[in-house]
Amino acid sequence: MEKTDDIASRKRRLAALARTDRDALEGALRRITPVPRYDVVKPAETGLVMVRGRAGGTGAPFNLGEMTVTRCVVRGEDGALGVGYIAGRDRRKAELVAVFDALLQDPARAQALEDDVIAPAEQRRQAQRDRTLARAAATRVDFFTVVRGE
Repeated sequence: MEKTDDIASRKRRLAALARTDRDALEGALRRITPVPRYDVVKPAETGLVMVRGRAGGTGAPFNLGEMTVTRCVVRGEDGALGVGYIAGRDRRKAELVAVFDALLQDPARAQALEDDVIAPAEQRRQAQRDRTLARAAATRVDFFTVVRGE
């Protein structure tokens, strides 16, 4: 059960990091003292992945189209491997995501980074989602049928 929780937690963190803008990640990295050292194991590279969809969300899967992604792998000072996969072509952002992934694997740093980087990123994402839902709700139309009395 513990390993499953670790995997779910890492997935959540990687998703939050991938959705965070590069400037926020750069700022968060500058706030860490001393500045963490890392080695690039696999330099950032850009490629395509096939995005799959399902008709109606539950139907038969089909190929929706291709999407550009960038990935990077780094090794932290403690030997932890960090991976970064992001949508788009921003190589530096992919590297930053990988660096934070490696740093978050260190139990001594994990909680501080969770509070300083991950939680604010998730809050920004939720606020954006709430704004989008509010704009959509403002255009909602309720249809009803008037029954004729006979």
